[in-house]
Amino acid sequence: MPPATAAEPPELEYVYPDQSVWTTRRDAAGDPVNPLLGFASALMARAGLAWHGRGYPAARMFERLGDRPALFSILVASPALAACCLISRRPVAAAEVRVWRKATTAPVGRREDLINKTVITIRGYSYGGLLGFLREPRHHIVTSATARHDSAFAMLAAGRGDYLLDYPGPAAEVLAEHPVAGLVSDTLLRLDVHLVLSRGYPDAAAVMARLEAIAETLLAESPPP
Repeated sequence: MPPATAAEPPELEYVYPDQSVWTTRRDAAGDPVNPLLGFASALMARAGLAWHGRGYPAARMFERLGDRPALFSILVASPALAACCLISRRPVAAAEVRVWRKATTAPVGRREDLINKTVITIRGYSYGGLLGFLREPRHHIVTSATARHDSAFAMLAAGRGDYLLDYPGPAAEVLAEHPVAGLVSDTLLRLDVHLVLSRGYPDAAAVMARLEAIAETLLAESPPP
C-alpha cells in the first residue's frame, strides 16, 4: 500500500474590487485592469500555490472574505477584516485619496477642512472610511455622487461642488482625455495596502509568513504601484 500523502491545499481565489482605485481601464471581458494581479501571480508562483483571480462588488467581496476559507486579497487593512483574515505586517503598495479643486478654492490638508462644504464623490468607493465622515450630519457636508470619474470632473468644472474626491490613477486618465484648466489637488489620505489571507485556509499563519517573505523579495525587485 503506497504511503499516504498530504492533501494539496485548496486553490486560492484572489478577490479584488470590481471598481479600481488604480485605473479606469477595462480588459476585453469588461473587468477592471488590476495592476496588482501581476504581483499576485508572481507571489503565488513562487509560493507554489494554485490560485485564480476574480473581481466582485466591494460589499460582496467583503462577504466572501468573511465566510470562505480559501480566499486571498491585497487590500487596505480595515478593522472589519481582523476577525476573518490574517493581514501582513508590512504593506505591499499604497493608494492615495486626493481632493481636486479649482485653484481659487481653499486647499484641504485634513478631512475637517471639508466641513460645511460640498463634496463630489464617485459611487462604489469608501475612500478609506472617509465616506462615513462625509455623511455625519453634524459636519454639514453636502455630497453629490456620480457613477463615473469623467462625470465627476465635469461636475467640478461646472461648479457643482467645492471639492472632488478621487484617486490619482483614474483622475490622471480622465484629465488626459478631458483636460480641465485651473484644477489642482491635495493629498488627503495615504492608504497602505496589505496582503490578506483567510484565517480558515490550511496552516494559514505559516502560509502568510511565507507570502510575506516572498513579497519582500518581489518588492525589492520591482515594486507594484
